[in-house]
Amino acid sequence: MDGVPRVPAQRRPDSVEPAALRFGVLGPVRAWRGDEPLNTGSPQQRALLAALLLREGRTATAAELIDALWGEEPPSQALAAVRTYASRLRKALDAGVLVSESGGYAIRGLGEGALDLAAAQELAAEAEKAKVSGDLCQARATLNRVLALWDGETLAGVPGPYAEAQRVRLEEWRLQLLESRLDMDLEQGCHAEAVSELTALTAAHPLRERLRELLMLALYRSGRQAEALAVYADTRRLLADELGVDPRPGLRELQQRILRADPGLAEPSAPVTEPAGVPVRPAQLPATVPDFTGRASFVSELSEVLASSETGVMAVSALAGIGGVGKTTLAVHVAHQARTAFPDGQLYVDLQGTGPRAAEPETVLGSFLRALGTADSAIPDSAEERAALYRSVLDGRRVLVLLDNAKDAAQVRPLLPGTSGCAALVTSRVRMVDLAGAHLVDLDVMSPDEALALFTKIVGEERVVSEREAALDVVAACGFLPLAIRIAASRLAARRTWTVSVLAAKLADERRRLDELQAGDLAVKATFELGYGQLEPAQARAFRLLGLADGPDISLAAAAAVLDLPVEETEDLLESLVDMSLLESAAPGRYRYHDLVRLYARACAERDEQPPSEREAALSRLLDFYLSTVAAVYLIERPGDRLVEHLEPTRQPGLTFADRHAARDWLYAEAVSLLACVRQAAGPKTLRRAVDVLWAAVDLAESGANSKEYEAVATLLRDAAQRAGDLRAEARALTALAFVHHISGSRFDVALQEAERAVRLAGEAGDPLTGCWASNICGVVALYQNRHEEGEAHFTRAIESFRRLGDRPGEASALCNLSRIHLATGRTDGAVALAREGTAMYDDMGHALKGANGRYALGLALTKSGRLAEATDCLEQALRVFRDSRQRLWEGMTMFRLAELDLTAGRPASAAMNAESALTLLRGIGGDWRHGNVLTALGRALSGIGQRDRAQVCWREALDIFEALGAPEADEVRGLLEPATLS
Repeated sequence: MDGVPRVPAQRRPDSVEPAALRFGVLGPVRAWRGDEPLNTGSPQQRALLAALLLREGRTATAAELIDALWGEEPPSQALAAVRTYASRLRKALDAGVLVSESGGYAIRGLGEGALDLAAAQELAAEAEKAKVSGDLCQARATLNRVLALWDGETLAGVPGPYAEAQRVRLEEWRLQLLESRLDMDLEQGCHAEAVSELTALTAAHPLRERLRELLMLALYRSGRQAEALAVYADTRRLLADELGVDPRPGLRELQQRILRADPGLAEPSAPVTEPAGVPVRPAQLPATVPDFTGRASFVSELSEVLASSETGVMAVSALAGIGGVGKTTLAVHVAHQARTAFPDGQLYVDLQGTGPRAAEPETVLGSFLRALGTADSAIPDSAEERAALYRSVLDGRRVLVLLDNAKDAAQVRPLLPGTSGCAALVTSRVRMVDLAGAHLVDLDVMSPDEALALFTKIVGEERVVSEREAALDVVAACGFLPLAIRIAASRLAARRTWTVSVLAAKLADERRRLDELQAGDLAVKATFELGYGQLEPAQARAFRLLGLADGPDISLAAAAAVLDLPVEETEDLLESLVDMSLLESAAPGRYRYHDLVRLYARACAERDEQPPSEREAALSRLLDFYLSTVAAVYLIERPGDRLVEHLEPTRQPGLTFADRHAARDWLYAEAVSLLACVRQAAGPKTLRRAVDVLWAAVDLAESGANSKEYEAVATLLRDAAQRAGDLRAEARALTALAFVHHISGSRFDVALQEAERAVRLAGEAGDPLTGCWASNICGVVALYQNRHEEGEAHFTRAIESFRRLGDRPGEASALCNLSRIHLATGRTDGAVALAREGTAMYDDMGHALKGANGRYALGLALTKSGRLAEATDCLEQALRVFRDSRQRLWEGMTMFRLAELDLTAGRPASAAMNAESALTLLRGIGGDWRHGNVLTALGRALSGIGQRDRAQVCWREALDIFEALGAPEADEVRGLLEPATLS
């Protein structure tokens, strides 16, 4: 005893329940009490525990346990050993868990989910139910949870015939679950992602035909038909060699369907569920339009809400949207569809909410009461008394009330029925968030298919069918807005000599588009004018100025910069515009205009914004905001980098970030709008700042996600700089272009010309840092083109220049690049040393992302030097950072380098999986040259696992790429292909 007084357990009022036991058999046999692992003893003792757990509470006799542990040759003291193991386990587990019964043993009293196998079985049953019900997303997610319960080989390290039999059974079950999940992956269009996993699985289980079948289908749906057929050829040869049999009929049939390009093999699409309408027929409703088109999901949604009135609830739906989006048309159509559900009447009123004088509720109530049969003499004078009488008259009736074009919730409340069985539909440009109990519906523009169908109904199919592309241009120019489409189609229908192309050409001019969209008493501009006329001065200014920015949407912080207002005040203004349906909330903190509303906002800015220079100032503030913020992003990713000191000064502050993750999230979320702003700022006054935004946002090009738009904007700025005679701006734009072109992997000659001109112009303009980076790019291009002596000279000059400027991150980059030259010229030790030096510099400065680039270079050098474990560690560290930083290009290239390392280490199955992952990641980015290199490595890996036909397909595709590029790698691939395949 330690001298501390003890309280008897039975007298402790706050005694804590002991932690529950948990067991695992889907991996090593293990036990835990809560989170604390328990000692399960020797392999034979674990075998006994596994045998009892797998019996799910049933008793195992001593003879059965001896047979399970030792089979036909048990030791002489087998029974005593079993009793000893059971005794030890009983002590390790909770009392009453391992029980003796009828000369045997059983495990009883486990809680729900205590055994991982039982949990897996329950989840698998849930997945099957979800699959049967058609919810493939839920089924896939649940199967992934099941498969995640495995932790290595089932019953790992457990001896005995029983364990071996169960191991085989459970592994077969795992593979069946995996096949089922992969099948659902393909059903949901994830074929490209599945190829890597299926390649590895077919290497591990070469005779499993279902996996081969799924791989063929995944490859075919990924556009890799030749490889899919090669998988079949490899499978047929393997089965013949190993088993002397042919592929099963299903596999043969799939091969034939691929050869025929059977449309049934195309990627499946989710079935469209037809909406169930609820009929309504109010007597006062306006006539529904005969050419009502689309809106199926909204019709279904509103009909369901109206139907809820039959359950004793007064149903209210409020539709909101911009003018011309079709709110009234939809509401009238829904009401007509469900007229039989409201046999006692139907009321309709236009509340004139967008006009100069909205309808008074008192007047509307008088009109409704008369329509319901109330004599004039019985209608009270006050609004409150009329509302009370209105609700009384409706009591016990089933009436639908359509309140069209409402101003706000205050106007609507007195007009709502107060009893069950009735329903109300409200349309307004304002979102009625303050209308209690209302079902709010935000009506957006039509889908392209719906818009084209509406246009065709009005114009006539014979005029549209021959000019489908022009018709699509027309509805796109209309912004898919129903009113605009109806006006454009009506104009065309009234002009038999016009073609659809003539109309499309008229609408192509944005400056004239709103003027073209009018027919008779219908005009898009007039519809927007009604909403604009109701704005307060501050709202109207925000509406005008925000429309000047070219991006698809704008963040709250960027909008605050445009308006030169605090964020809180800006948010209030923007939210008020959203409530009035003049602006849309694209996502939390982001806003956007409908295309036609944006054109109207710009027209208002040109007409009303005083002084006119404020338009230019607003866009200048936006550019300053982006430059300040992107400089902060650049610096947080690259501490100590001198680039930010060489950027143009700004007057508008930007955002600050707590860490690199927040900075990176902002950059990628803002990418499209940022590049649109830069494109818009190519004029002489803002050119230098625009170029600097592009340079500081270089991660957008390097990631591959935005490289095409980045290239287009850089080209625009280069041309603008040439016209303006601005050498510094041109040098920086050329450096950005050279970077994106060498990253693209297929325009090395162009990149070299741009980089060399940038070096020359930077020298003339006195811009040494730009010259350093351009020299670095010259070296990279020379490396890729095997011009190693030139590359070394470029890198050496870059290193010396960076050192003179005190730019250590630039120096580290050039050192790591120089290590690649040493590696290519056989100086492996020097390559390792240079890469280590560069990486150490990055680490000293806290550069996570660029440090990953250093480790990438170091991993290549270590692989070549035969230090494969160190190389693997470097590349895997780099991979984690690239993945975390959304650098898909470098993530894909690192997977490719890991595949090469696996080939060097004699692990072809792992190499194939990594190479397939690289192909998936590099899809659409990185260029043909990199794609060819990955295909070459994939072919080597596939050849190593016996899939020779598929390897030949990969090498042929790589050879086509290299020959088209004139790349030296073509010679290597020719050597890999068999002579017969070259004929």
